[in-house]
Amino acid sequence: MSARRLIAREDDREGVMVTTCGTPPLRPSVAPVLADVWSKYAKGLVAMTACAAILGWTPTTQAQLDASSVSRRNVALYYQSDVPVDELRVFDVVVIDPSRARPPSLADAPQTTWLARLRVVPSAITSDYMERVVTPLWTQGYRGFLVDDGQPLGAAEENEGQALRQLVAAIKQAYPDAGIVLRNHLALAGEIAGQLDALVVDSIYNSASAYGGTRLSAARSGKDAARDALKVLRDRHPALQIVALDYCYQGDRVCRRERARQIEADGWTPYVTTAAIDSIGVGHIEIMPRKILMVQALEEDEPLLTSTGAYTMSMPLNYLGYDVHYADTNKRLPTRVNNDRYAGIVVALQNAVTDATAWRRWLLSQIRGGTKVVFMGQFGFTLDGPTARELSLRIIPGPNVASDAYVASQDPIIGFEVMPAADARAVVGIEAGPEATSLLRVGVGKRQYDVVGLAPWGGFALAPYHMHLDTVDQYRWPLQPLEFYRRALALPDMPVPDVTSENGRRLMFTQVDGDGFASRGEFAGATNQYSGQILYDRVFKRYPIPMTVSVIEGETSATGAYPKLSSQLEAIAVKIFSLPHVEIGSHTYSHPFFWTEIDGESGARRPINERFRLSGNDKYPFHLPIAGYELDVAREVQGSIDYINNRLAPPGKKVQAFLWSGDAMPSASVLRRVAQAGVFNINGGDTTITRQAPSWTKIAGYGLAHGTGPHEFQVFAATMNENVYTGDWTGPFYGYRRVLETFEMTDTPIRFKALDIYYHFYSATKKAALDALTRVFDSSLKQPVFPVYTTDYIRRVLEWRRAVVAREGDAWLVRTGDNLRQLRWPGNGVPRMDTAQGLAGYMPGPGGLYIHMGARQARFSMSGPDRNALPYIHTASGFVRDFSREGGSVRFDFGGYYQPFILLANAANCRVAVNGKHASAPVKNGLRRISVGGNAVPSINYHSVEVNCG
Repeated sequence: MSARRLIAREDDREGVMVTTCGTPPLRPSVAPVLADVWSKYAKGLVAMTACAAILGWTPTTQAQLDASSVSRRNVALYYQSDVPVDELRVFDVVVIDPSRARPPSLADAPQTTWLARLRVVPSAITSDYMERVVTPLWTQGYRGFLVDDGQPLGAAEENEGQALRQLVAAIKQAYPDAGIVLRNHLALAGEIAGQLDALVVDSIYNSASAYGGTRLSAARSGKDAARDALKVLRDRHPALQIVALDYCYQGDRVCRRERARQIEADGWTPYVTTAAIDSIGVGHIEIMPRKILMVQALEEDEPLLTSTGAYTMSMPLNYLGYDVHYADTNKRLPTRVNNDRYAGIVVALQNAVTDATAWRRWLLSQIRGGTKVVFMGQFGFTLDGPTARELSLRIIPGPNVASDAYVASQDPIIGFEVMPAADARAVVGIEAGPEATSLLRVGVGKRQYDVVGLAPWGGFALAPYHMHLDTVDQYRWPLQPLEFYRRALALPDMPVPDVTSENGRRLMFTQVDGDGFASRGEFAGATNQYSGQILYDRVFKRYPIPMTVSVIEGETSATGAYPKLSSQLEAIAVKIFSLPHVEIGSHTYSHPFFWTEIDGESGARRPINERFRLSGNDKYPFHLPIAGYELDVAREVQGSIDYINNRLAPPGKKVQAFLWSGDAMPSASVLRRVAQAGVFNINGGDTTITRQAPSWTKIAGYGLAHGTGPHEFQVFAATMNENVYTGDWTGPFYGYRRVLETFEMTDTPIRFKALDIYYHFYSATKKAALDALTRVFDSSLKQPVFPVYTTDYIRRVLEWRRAVVAREGDAWLVRTGDNLRQLRWPGNGVPRMDTAQGLAGYMPGPGGLYIHMGARQARFSMSGPDRNALPYIHTASGFVRDFSREGGSVRFDFGGYYQPFILLANAANCRVAVNGKHASAPVKNGLRRISVGGNAVPSINYHSVEVNCG
């Protein structure tokens, strides 16, 4: 008689479980034996291998396990109050403790189901438990529950099991779509498997108590029995996902990976976390941390934006895919900078540390916890013997500063933009220990000192070899920052979410600050025209591409600086805002020049350290001269937005963005006010790299986190405006032509930035400036760009901060959002399109391979040389949505603002249909081109595209 595979079917009528073993039905005399085996397991007395002999059961094969894993869900648990939503949202199911946290909004984690941990005392489940406990949690947004009575594996289940069974049934009756997960009750799980989404088993390998936990766990014999029993359960109920919860110390990523690999090899879904369940664990997937903590020592009232860490050191980290957060050594430092969510700490100390002892203690605790650290400039504390040994360094006698210094050895990454002269006065008396690697060694006399190096904990680059300030106040990189950060922080090759491009083409956007709206033309044929009218005629109507245009209320309104001109200026503004391709922005009410001196909480000016105060003289007034006006932040933000919406915006349009004025250095509280007004923010940064100033330090990052909240992030303009290129509008007025150098140098050989045409209304007052502006437009539109609105770009930057990347075996899992769809692969190979999910295509580009997502989630693996034969999108000047593949055919929705088209690879002999009709799609250089109609309006007209290569 051939062996039979056990198939279970539960029938909950009258609480009776009916089990069949294929054909013929299981003999009634066997059923009690099965139940007895489960009962004995629950008491930890026997192993479950007897079940196979009793039933003639065939165990599940590894191939069957691998096949079932494709559809299983990624499950995570996190029981503390600081729920890391940005990272956990890559999991399909997350269990949190409702007594400590609330589930995030659907907008924050649209693809994740959040379950509440029900800490159940079975004897305390009263008749009103559903109304008192479960229903309020469902109302909060939980869509399922983990039922946990705190019992270890092998505990008696008779009374508790009945109470838990009734609770699960009551939840399913009230909320049929609720996800139910049970913890540890294996016998009960077997009885009600049809009502469960998963079973979590605790400590079947390692106990929480071994890693600082206090939860009870089964004895070793019980663990062995549990694993055997789970195999029986798995084969009886192949649809029931079994999650094995295991533990490692905080910071031990190697342990987490190895444990997860072991558990998965045994056939369970792993989740390896800390004993307190306060870490992002490793399961079937492992999250790649994308946060960096930049630690500085700021002076009182020193603007974060002008600090070295924010101004120069963050951009390379952004490019590598890391979102930089900031901390101040002279204020309270964060307590949790763990390597489950932080890729490392960069220390950039330009000023003295107030409490060097506390700083050293905090820093060493992070290193001991497994978080990588890079010192840029100085350590911030005196190195003693024990500290040096812990940092894999040796203290040696300091140099004789009167002796000549020389470079004894250097790595190829040293001397990138400049090589500072060796100087004995800058040398610290240390050398690399046996576990460290020297990257730059300076000799003084007979001794040699290491000033740049790598160590198991990270790396260091001591002044002046971390950042050089030359005689004309220009910073330059003495080391190649991308390579140094990669090596020192041990950053892995991973798909990098990219805000510069979409479908391989460089994003281009246009933003106009309202300054000079009341100015007239100063050249023939325009002397009687206001700048707004000139731009309307010669730029806005000439280039029907997405544009974001702002005005200053204090220039155009009757309550502003020019009340007699208001009717004329407002009429021009209405005409501009009525153009279909123009998106509306506010550039404040009075154009504050010094946001650093504004208190966002009170809404008024605040006293500031004289060292950083620039206002108060004729050259730098605080704001426009508006009679009787005292600064009021509410008036600047909400007031200006309301004015534009009510007086200037046409029906159906409203202000979408707030464009910072003046120094563009708002505080966190002011940023929150803009977010509360329901609009995006942009401006600031200082990207001005040119051939005259060719340093990467002239390229700003994507933005600046002024606080820890999601609404405290300032998005930078991708490039600076014509004011900078014209000597603060003193001339030469054709100077904005040089922004074309900036565009080129931020695109090749590495694409650091999107292309941003950013200017003011006063550019229309000078013929040379206006000619330069149109030249910039003409040149930019000849490049392979994808024109979008400024808010399209802002949305991508904000989603970039929250994008999550995870390893899934040899594959990658990426979740972004509704807007960000571009990834950049820095390594070799191309994605396998035959196994990829959510990928539309790829193309080589500046700095790597650009991988195009066709959905909010992509799952793919990388292969060697490009041997893909299936059709895919090589590049597209438009938005690709809802991409799907079936065999050799693909379908997707496609639309764009300006001349949208698609280039398809491997599609020369395919049939193409657009909106259900055959479409002409010529082939050139092996790529098939599909063009559709576009319209530069915020509401995109999508076309259904089908490519059949069957």
